[in-house]
Amino acid sequence: MTTSLSAVIRDPAAPYSIEVVELGAPGPGEALVRVVATGFCHTDLIGRSGLLGEQFLPAILGHEGAGIVEQTGPGVTSVEVGDHVVLSFDSCGACPSCVSGHPTDCAAFEARNLMGLTPDGRRTARDADGNPVTNRWFGQSSFGQYALATERNMVKVSKDVPLQKLGPLGCGVQTGAGAVLNEMRLSAGQSIAVFGVGAVGLSAIMAAKLSGAVDIVAVDLNAERRALALELGATRVVDGAAEDLVAQVVADTGGLDFSFDTTGVGAVMANTLRVLRRPGRSVLVGSGMDAFSVHPSELTGKHVTFCHEGAAVPQIFIPRLIDLWRNGLFPFDTMITEYDLADISKAEADAVAGTAVKPVIIMP
Repeated sequence: MTTSLSAVIRDPAAPYSIEVVELGAPGPGEALVRVVATGFCHTDLIGRSGLLGEQFLPAILGHEGAGIVEQTGPGVTSVEVGDHVVLSFDSCGACPSCVSGHPTDCAAFEARNLMGLTPDGRRTARDADGNPVTNRWFGQSSFGQYALATERNMVKVSKDVPLQKLGPLGCGVQTGAGAVLNEMRLSAGQSIAVFGVGAVGLSAIMAAKLSGAVDIVAVDLNAERRALALELGATRVVDGAAEDLVAQVVADTGGLDFSFDTTGVGAVMANTLRVLRRPGRSVLVGSGMDAFSVHPSELTGKHVTFCHEGAAVPQIFIPRLIDLWRNGLFPFDTMITEYDLADISKAEADAVAGTAVKPVIIMP
């Protein structure tokens, strides 16, 4: 057993509780990771929302961890004790999608990432009273000093890269950049509109700039976010509250090649189709409960899809992003604000309020 100081959610309406929990030993295909830092992602709000059922709580959340392997379970060969790793989403490795190199389309994606349990339905953490705590959120639950991860969601990285910066690559940054580079495969000279420029949207903007997009439109309600989008590569910005929003986004272009939604808001998702030229492609990634409705004729010559985790293979894509960062081409770290674990509730509040683009929790 390993003792970990972790942030626990017990009540959807209450702040995080910093508690000592006990983690079991890593099982087959698993590893114990000493967490250095973990990004806070808006998807963590789903974990604390109560939408996953009463049985989900209490739970340790966090799914953008970065740390050092301390112990490996039976059968683990891709990492060893002392390796530096970024933790990303989990996948089964055996379904047709995984075998063909598309782990984001894993048949068990939701079960392995959103239930907070091991694949055989167990919780492997206990609180001070010996009661079980959900601890496999996205196969890691990394809001704590230690996390149990799987070989499938660990990405070995160079030891000369600061782990304090790398956690967000495991989900939010990977989702935004991957949507552009892997799912859209945007080419030089093309155009894109990004709706919602938090960490995911800004990552998409940086990737679009890398790809040579000539028109990168950032749409957001927050003026400071729109200004940051211009710094990171947007060519123009539009206030998300504008009455003639679609007209402003389209301007004199006749429509854009791609659009990207991070908000999960029904009306916004519908507008991602309305700003496209023919042919055009809309990619949605926003987590929420909204649906959206358009007339079938609005789909003429257009395509829309929802994409998990930037359609990435983390073990390939995350090192690629690190190399781009090292060469000054992908400054994702400019979005980061650091918080101590004790201040995780403030980090969450700042993320919700939009005063911090990408909070990163530093572990004691």
